[in-house]
Amino acid sequence: MMPRNDWQRSSFCGQGGGNNCVELRSDAGAIRLRESERPGQTIATTPAALRALILSAKAGEFDHLTR
Repeated sequence: MMPRNDWQRSSFCGQGGGNNCVELRSDAGAIRLRESERPGQTIATTPAALRALILSAKAGEFDHLTR
């Protein structure tokens, strides 16, 4: 398991932390993502793919999934 301080938490976690946060880290050109409640499970993607996902989410392209 990777050291906890290598991960950056979402600003939506707040100052108190909690155990339900998205965390990211850079790893040899890839971006790794995990949920803080399951630190042993990660997924990897490219910076370009993560950027596209974030822009799509901001544009509302996934809003229909939460209705």
